[in-house]
Amino acid sequence: MQAWRVRENGEPGEVMRREETGPPVPGPGQVLLKVRATGLNFPDALLCRGQYQVRPPLPFTPGVEICAETEDGRRVLATPALPYGGLAGYTVADEAGLFPAPDALDDAEAAALHIGYQTGWFGLHRRAGLRAGETLLVHAAAGGVGSAAVQLGKAAGATVVGVVGGADKAAVARELGCDIVVDRRSEDVVAAVKEATGGRGADVIYDPVGGAAYQQSAKLVAFEGRIVVVGFASGTVPAPALNHALVKNYSILGLHWGLYAVKDPAAVRRCHDTLTELAAKGLIKPYVSERVPFADAADAVQRIADGTTTGRVVVLPEGARA
Repeated sequence: MQAWRVRENGEPGEVMRREETGPPVPGPGQVLLKVRATGLNFPDALLCRGQYQVRPPLPFTPGVEICAETEDGRRVLATPALPYGGLAGYTVADEAGLFPAPDALDDAEAAALHIGYQTGWFGLHRRAGLRAGETLLVHAAAGGVGSAAVQLGKAAGATVVGVVGGADKAAVARELGCDIVVDRRSEDVVAAVKEATGGRGADVIYDPVGGAAYQQSAKLVAFEGRIVVVGFASGTVPAPALNHALVKNYSILGLHWGLYAVKDPAAVRRCHDTLTELAAKGLIKPYVSERVPFADAADAVQRIADGTTTGRVVVLPEGARA
């Protein structure tokens, strides 16, 4: 089978190599899966760089989110068991971690559902307790993680403010359903959001960016608001001023979604059922901006690392039609 493999850490476009290799052999409790589509994520770039919290042994195959087919013909969503990632013809995953692919979504859309939307649902509902009528601000609203949060916020009845970088991403944010869109490249984010919210700010702020975005969040969070820290795509981990949180009465909430699979797997399965229902009702649908041929996977991961993509980028297996 064909597989993309990383034999040394570095930039994805430089270290990912397409190779011919045999299919992996499932270990105890694992199943062999035929990959139908692989949703790319920022962690794939971090894995290539050796900067992710999990460091698989070299060589490894990136691809942490897939829609796949079991040997008995079931269409499922899975997180592959590294070092056998999803950018290959076949991979392996834990049987206990398989989820039925929603019938309302095609393979590419289904491959983009699991991590981003689970993260969004746990962040907005389990951690922040988002309520209908509240204002939700989403940083990087046109990206893979942000676009999921936008749709989930709208499904929950919130007014959604999307912060983006560039006119093309602003157009995507509007298409996703943002009520207010702020382009950080041409506007003062703090001033624009305060004006749009009558000076009140946002009840919930969803931040997968960190760095300067977090500093803006601290200025924009409303009284008794909640800032959900999802990641640091900017590359800068902020140092919150806790005295500011004290005097302004807001909460800073961390979210490491992967822990739920260990600490509360039943909650992950309930979340999947909720997402499946929302997809069936047409309230959420992953925005797949690109369906990339298998041969172009390394370039696609590099573009995600560079922050130049919008929505979700999905790699299709060898011979599949886009």
